[in-house]
Amino acid sequence: MVLDGFKLTVVEPPAPKTRQDANGAEVPVTDRDGVTQFVVSLFAKLQVQAGQRAPKGEEIKVTLTTDPGEGFGEDARVQLIDPKINPYSIESADGRTVSGIAFKAMGLKHAHPAPAPMRRGKDDENHS
Repeated sequence: MVLDGFKLTVVEPPAPKTRQDANGAEVPVTDRDGVTQFVVSLFAKLQVQAGQRAPKGEEIKVTLTTDPGEGFGEDARVQLIDPKINPYSIESADGRTVSGIAFKAMGLKHAHPAPAPMRRGKDDENHS
């Protein structure tokens, strides 16, 4: 999954992923090895050139296979580490089929804006 050209912004910070068990209690979701999974909600919007109008963005929930750590609060600009899309199709108890795609990634890292161009002033030339 290539996300070059998209701006990803945290809408809901990462938290351990949970599900309801048979008794209705919230329990952590783990992988086959027993490692807790995390979930983050991101707003994905296409970046466009100055003067162009960006198409409407989309909120996506992404399962993270590792704890992303601290520092990914609301409005943080991020990048996904090794993102993947998994199609799914599940038959519910009432016989309906629910299909879609699930987003998954190894983790998050902060998106860094392009560095500002260096400006050399007259005073900078002779100082070491």
